[in-house]
Order: sequence, then structure tokens, then C-alpha cells
Amino acid sequence: MRFPILAATAAVALAACGQAEEAAPVETVEDAWVRLSAVDGRPAAAYFELNGGEGGDTLLAIDSERVATIELHETVMEDGAMRMRPVMSVDIPAGETVSFEPGGMHGMLFGVDPEVTPGTSLTLNFRFGSGRDISIDAVTIAAGDEPPFGNSDAGEDHSGHEM
Repeated sequence: MRFPILAATAAVALAACGQAEEAAPVETVEDAWVRLSAVDGRPAAAYFELNGGEGGDTLLAIDSERVATIELHETVMEDGAMRMRPVMSVDIPAGETVSFEPGGMHGMLFGVDPEVTPGTSLTLNFRFGSGRDISIDAVTIAAGDEPPFGNSDAGEDHSGHEM
């Protein structure tokens, strides 16, 4: 008689797991764009917005077939100067939007394929703690161009980053 009870318990547990998965973690990645470097071989920067959806999530990594390495970075005030430093992950709270924008958090793209030029679409693959992956095509712009989605900083300097 234990088997039917265990089976019923397992069925309830599986149903609960299915319901948790339905409360989508990150709902969307929006307004993705990449500012290419003014100097060949220097890093580019990716900006975008993440919507935490009903369950929230954690951004763990971004990659692209056309970029050697992408690091998550934040800009902080340190010793009276703005500095950029890598972060391992970024929490995306439920119901909130987290913006990656000039002067704040961003993706640093090291080793961008030289065939990626302003106007080229660049696919970025976002990996989340929930196990969900989202791919989105980012707009690419030249170093001095106006951002395509209304971000106000026309040119964040990434010359201090090492390859």
C-alpha cells in the first residue's frame, strides 16, 4: 500500500514543479544594442533591459558566436573616480526591470569579430540561473553614434579594459 501513496506524493510534487516553471523567470530581454569600439581590438559594450517576470531570475552569463568573451560589468565610484569592474551575476527581481546602460551595468565584449560593423546584427545569448536561455539580436552602432533606444550617454570610454 505504500507504493500508491508514494506515487500520489510524487505526482503532486511533479505538478508543483510544473507550476513553478510556468511562472516564467525572466520574461524578456529588450532594447539590446552594442556600441562598437572606436579603436580596432578594443572591447565593445552591450546594453539592454531585463524584465524579471513573475518569478525573477539571475543573469549568469552572455555569449555570442561572434565574440571571444563577454563579461558582466558594473560602473562604480571608487576613490573619487568612476571605475568598471566585473561581476559574476546580476539578480533580476520579480516584477522589476534591470537596465544595463552607459554609466551603469553593461556587458563587455572582448574579441569582437572584425566583420561586425555598425548596422550589423549581433546575436547575444543570455543564460539565467533558472536554466533558461534567451537569444536576441542586438543592434550595433559606432562609438560616437547616438544610442538607438534613448540612452543618453553618447560614448562611454572603455579604453581602460585590457584584452
